[in-house]
Amino acid sequence: MSSIEVDWTRCDAHGLCSRLLPEVITLDEWGYPVIDGSDLDRDLVRAARKTAMACPALALRVERRP
Repeated sequence: MSSIEVDWTRCDAHGLCSRLLPEVITLDEWGYPVIDGSDLDRDLVRAARKTAMACPALALRVERRP
């Protein structure tokens, strides 16, 4: 299983991630991502990787869970 994680030291609240992966990411009132923390469905892993690569601050990463 995989999950998407935020590096809070890099995140600048651009909000692009929520537009690219709305199934998993919403924004709080300041524009920072809110991720539910659940495992990504197999169908969403590829989209999550693309979203992580598109992040202007490179603040996202997809991690594999044991």
